[in-house]
Amino acid sequence: MKLALEAAGTGYSDKSHKIFLQGSYGNDTNVIKESDVDVVIRLDSIFTYDLSALPPDQQQAFRSSHGSATYTHEHFRNDVLAALRARFGAHVQPGSKAVVIEPFHNRRKADVLIATQHSKYNWYVSDLAGEHDYVLGISFHKADGTRVINYPRHHRENLVTKNQQTNEWFKHIVRIFKNAREQMIVRGHIEAGVAPSYYLEGLLYNVPTNCFGDTYVDSMVKSINWLHAADRSQFICANQQYLLLDGNREVTWNGNDCTAFMQGIVDLWDGW
Repeated sequence: MKLALEAAGTGYSDKSHKIFLQGSYGNDTNVIKESDVDVVIRLDSIFTYDLSALPPDQQQAFRSSHGSATYTHEHFRNDVLAALRARFGAHVQPGSKAVVIEPFHNRRKADVLIATQHSKYNWYVSDLAGEHDYVLGISFHKADGTRVINYPRHHRENLVTKNQQTNEWFKHIVRIFKNAREQMIVRGHIEAGVAPSYYLEGLLYNVPTNCFGDTYVDSMVKSINWLHAADRSQFICANQQYLLLDGNREVTWNGNDCTAFMQGIVDLWDGW
């Protein structure tokens, strides 16, 4: 995949860009059932931005320093699609969010997200070092034109920190929750698609560190009990940029689905 995206002569080869993993493989929380690989190719030569936290004078200062891009996200998307098709031909299928590279022989299925750098500004004076502050994320467009903004680097780094704080118990329990989800689907406790891995990682990110450790059973019982009793409406995503539940439907979890998952895991655990 990386060879295809980094091939010489692509329309973006002279532009600043970065390729990285996200999802369960990127976050090192994958389980056997998660065979898909999620790849992001992010254009850094241009960026989208959010100035909503800035006062009017800072917004004006920013706009005075930045003009319109000549190479756009649409140009980038078309050039990435061309690079993928040159390598994988008819196995390339554009989807609602990502481009699907179908599995073939020993090659795993891959989802390629074509994104642009996104900056959510906290304050701005100028582009000089020390005269602005922002949160770095990514933005991309769905097939219907909806723009989605997320923060995969913050998600990944915060999971690493949580894992360190729990003496590396956190990611073990995330994997157990994911395997439990598969059993819950098989046994009819929940429907497939109710509990995406991204949101399970976010759910457990909110669990206090003192619920992890000693034994797997002890960590599971403490985590499930704490989650079952907690006010989940105040939970945050692991990227710390959104509430976990019932916000922007593109980047937050449906609260009813979360409740269904929690009831399902309690039923599964009690009946094991």
